[in-house]
This record gives sequence, C-alpha cells and structure tokens, in this order.
Amino acid sequence: MTTLLKRAAKSLLLLIFLMPTVLVSAKKPVVAVLGDSYSTFEGGVWPDKNELWYFKQIPDGRTDVDGVEQTWWSLLTAPESPYELGVNNSYSGATISFTGYDGADYSDRSFISRMYGLGNPDIILVFGATNDSWAGAPIGEYKDSGFTHEDLKSFRPALSCLLQNLKELYPQAQIYFLLNDSLRDEIDESALAICRQQEIEVIELDAIDKHYGHPTRKGMQQIATAVRSRLDARNSQ
Repeated sequence: MTTLLKRAAKSLLLLIFLMPTVLVSAKKPVVAVLGDSYSTFEGGVWPDKNELWYFKQIPDGRTDVDGVEQTWWSLLTAPESPYELGVNNSYSGATISFTGYDGADYSDRSFISRMYGLGNPDIILVFGATNDSWAGAPIGEYKDSGFTHEDLKSFRPALSCLLQNLKELYPQAQIYFLLNDSLRDEIDESALAICRQQEIEVIELDAIDKHYGHPTRKGMQQIATAVRSRLDARNSQ
C-alpha cells in the first residue's frame, strides 16, 4: 500500500471512530413544557385528555391562532431551531396551587400533580400562575418545607413545592419560569421572590399581544422570541 493510501485509510478510520461523538454533540437539547391554556393546542399536548383552549377550528373567534405551528413552543422548537420539543404537558385553566375558579379543588390538574410526566428533558419551561391570578387563589405564606395538602391550596407554598420537586426529579435540566404580564402584583412579587430563592431563572413577559386574555399569533411570536433569546444567551456561554 502506498503512503498516500495508508494516510487515506487512517483518515477514514479516524472519521469512523469520531462519528458517534459528532452525532452526540449535534443532538438538540430537548425542551419540556409544563403549562396552562397558553401552551395548549389540539393534538399538541400530552396526555391528550388534558383540556384545551386552542383548536384548529377557532371557537367563538377567540384568537387568530389556528395552527400548532403558530404556537410559541412550536416556534421555539421549529425544525431550523437548535431546540427540540419533548413533552408538552399543558392543561387549560390549570393553577399551580390546588385552588381553582370559584374556590374549586384543582388538585387533579395543578402543576404539582402534572410535574412527574415530563420525560427526560434538558430544559423545562414552566409557564404558569396566570390562572392562580385570575381565579383569585389564596396567596398564602412563604414556606420551603413540610408542605401539607392545605398549604398547597395557596400560591406561595405551592410554587415553592413545585420548583423544589422539579429540581429533584430532573436534576440534569435547566428550569425556567415564564411569568405572564398583567397579573396581580402579589402573584408577580411572590413568583420573583420564590424563583430567586430557588435559583430558578425567570423570563418576564411584557406587552404580549392578546385577545380574550390569550396570545394571538403575534403574541405567540413575542413569547417565542423572548424565550429563545434567554435560552440562546445561557446556552452560548
């Protein structure tokens, strides 16, 4: 074998040896979403029994969002994006606490009850507190341990419990809390304080375009842009 052929053979063997490493390094980070109505779309959530707000056929002219590709999480994880969508466990009307509208027991759909089914994500996006604000859920006291069922009927202990458990359940994941605009001041202040204490990054949204209180196509794009900017900034470091 000539020297040239020997070099070519060595280069080929090296390429074959390195190929698995290249494929692994090119894998996109998997994003899981734990959300409420803002993150639902017909056929786009798991489990599929979760209640929805966005549909292919728009009920009552709610917004102009009529395709899953127009949702903020689909825009974030589009084929050309560096991120890949894993599980989207979102439930319309869900609260972080166990208290829903008219004081109803929402423990079956709360973020705490759904936090176990997120797969094996690299990134978790928690988009909640909107219904706690709208439903007038009790704010409660700050608490970071010994949570009882009664405690979890209030927002502050429920959010602390949720974030603590997410960190324990998914120790490998980056966790972000998306904070909607136009919520009650005490919800905003509490979410920021608890996330700071738990060392969870907050993505604060501002002036999101909405109709019937929910993001339009423009609003979805605004959310996707805000989230993508924060993820890119952290993962480029």
